[in-house]
Amino acid sequence: MKKCLSALSMLSLVFTIILAGCGGGRTADTTSTTQAPAAQTTQAAAAQTTQAPAAQTTQAPAVSGFAADAVVGVSLPWLGTQNWAEANDMFKTQLAAAGFKPIVQQADNKVPQQQQQIESMIQNGAKVIVVGPVDGSQLGTVLEEAAAAGIKIIGYDRLLENTTAVDGVVQFGSVKTGELQGQALLDGLAKLKGAGPYNIELFGGGPADPNAPNFFTGAMSVLQPKIDDGTLVVVSGQKDFTQCATLDWDNSKAQARMDSLLAGFYSGKKIDGVLCPNDGIARACITSCLQAGQDTPVTSGLDAENETVQWIWQGKEYSTVAKPTDALVGKTVEIIKTLQAGNAMPIPTSTTNNGKKDVALYELPPVVVTKDNIKEVFANDPGRLDLLK
Repeated sequence: MKKCLSALSMLSLVFTIILAGCGGGRTADTTSTTQAPAAQTTQAAAAQTTQAPAAQTTQAPAVSGFAADAVVGVSLPWLGTQNWAEANDMFKTQLAAAGFKPIVQQADNKVPQQQQQIESMIQNGAKVIVVGPVDGSQLGTVLEEAAAAGIKIIGYDRLLENTTAVDGVVQFGSVKTGELQGQALLDGLAKLKGAGPYNIELFGGGPADPNAPNFFTGAMSVLQPKIDDGTLVVVSGQKDFTQCATLDWDNSKAQARMDSLLAGFYSGKKIDGVLCPNDGIARACITSCLQAGQDTPVTSGLDAENETVQWIWQGKEYSTVAKPTDALVGKTVEIIKTLQAGNAMPIPTSTTNNGKKDVALYELPPVVVTKDNIKEVFANDPGRLDLLK
């Protein structure tokens, strides 16, 4: 009898423990579902984001907007060419017209000065900072500081390199620009210099500007086949970007190099054309050739500066590539308005890797300008049309 009672007591105890265990399990499940710590919820959301199917990842993430009269900073590299001077004035005007408080500064082509200016914009509470970099690879630290403060960063005209702290870049297609320059040089040679072969020289832009090697690459994709088949002859043999680059886009440095090339390689030879990455360098090369007793060479160019527009109309220069500053500034301000309203960055036209991330590009189309189409290109630009009188 004692053994039976003992067995019954043991069974009763086991049954009680089982019931308690089952009840405890249900309580724990409810608690973990309704009272999960915030950190766990964030981690779960992050896991869902990284593992979401492709269709979900294309949806724009929610962002918070900012005040309609917020501070917007604009850091430009310098005012040494017409396009940058135009951008300086247009950003002030267009941002103010949109209701923002603009801080627009120029760095005189000095990286430390640009770093200090961006730092000041952060301290002044900017919600967006637009950066046309002096050197696209030297601003990572201060841009990352801005991003950590929740500031949106938009590259203007030039890529911001080797940093994750960039939300997008507004520019004209840089490789496409180079392709247009190369083709314009070929077209001008055929039109103005008779049958080839043609003696030419190659110039590139400032090596610190990430656009400069892209311009050169685009141009050489058009010119190299003609060099290979003998249509074009680079008399100096200088065909690499490192040999052809023009430090700081300095016109005087370009003219000095052109003087040296003519003196060293063109004794008794004529020069037919010069690949030039912008208008200032094109005018410098033309001036050098004329001073050396050469005929005016066919040149490419960029920016449709006022003096070049006049030279093209007067027949002193063959072509340039127009990149309307008002369109580029207008596109940038449009994106800033989108961010202010609490929307995500628009869908880009393309992306490019800057060494640290794939960067969204918002690219506008450049256009070649010659005497044949100059009035059509500037039909809505009364200032430049006035230059054609």
